[in-house]
Amino acid sequence: MSNTGSKLSGKTNLSSFINGLWKHLLIVIICISVLFPIYFMVITSVKTQGQYLNNIWAISFPFNFLNFGEAFKGRFLLWFKNSAILTFGSTVLATFFASLMAYAFARLKFRGKNGILSSIISLMVIPPAVIILPIVVLWSKIGLINTYAGAIIVYTGLILPFSVYLLTNFFRTIPTEIIEAAVIDGCSTFQVFRLIVLGLSKPAIFTNIIVNAVWIWNELFVAMILLPNEKMKTLMVGLAVFKTHYNVNVPVIMAGLIIATLPMAVLYLMGQNFLIKGLIVGYGK
Repeated sequence: MSNTGSKLSGKTNLSSFINGLWKHLLIVIICISVLFPIYFMVITSVKTQGQYLNNIWAISFPFNFLNFGEAFKGRFLLWFKNSAILTFGSTVLATFFASLMAYAFARLKFRGKNGILSSIISLMVIPPAVIILPIVVLWSKIGLINTYAGAIIVYTGLILPFSVYLLTNFFRTIPTEIIEAAVIDGCSTFQVFRLIVLGLSKPAIFTNIIVNAVWIWNELFVAMILLPNEKMKTLMVGLAVFKTHYNVNVPVIMAGLIIATLPMAVLYLMGQNFLIKGLIVGYGK
């Protein structure tokens, strides 16, 4: 019996080891697939064209930082400014309206609340390509094509359903006792929202800001349709044009991509603690 038990124990340990090995191997493969494009982009951005053609995979010395100066030539700063304005304006508006709507859905009682919330959340599955044509026709008639306002309104509408969904779920996790205590102390509904709910919801709000800002910053389709004017191009649209101008000089293209990536990377690093807390909210409930 003892020999049989030892054999079963040995097989179990071997099976656990193999399963653990496969899991770690899968994690390594995923990490490599994610990090390798970043590695390639960074090492290529500091190469000369000759170094790149000689060996596209290796790190070459000395580093050539002139590619970044070359990338800034032309309209790069203008594209950067346009993307910054659209990202900031859309994210702020969506967060403001979504927080008000989410508080109403999570804490207030009114007729048809669940139906309205479900309708808003269902809009998340509608792709921008489906609604862009009527928007273009309407915007053309009222003069909002090639304007910051027109693009910001569209972007705000596109990210609003997700924002409402995220914040509503978070607001529901706030203990009712805290809100009731604030009401007993004489706080109005808006004061409860501003002082209590928003104060306790920083992880969700920062998560919402980061996710939406990254999406708008990298968005290409809507920007190409609503902002066709050369002076109104966003960074992603500009880089698509930039690539055609420098289709031979890959190091310059990679330098431009790094510059375009840095703002969102900095935003993530600034709010990564809030992002993690916001993503796992309610996990144990």
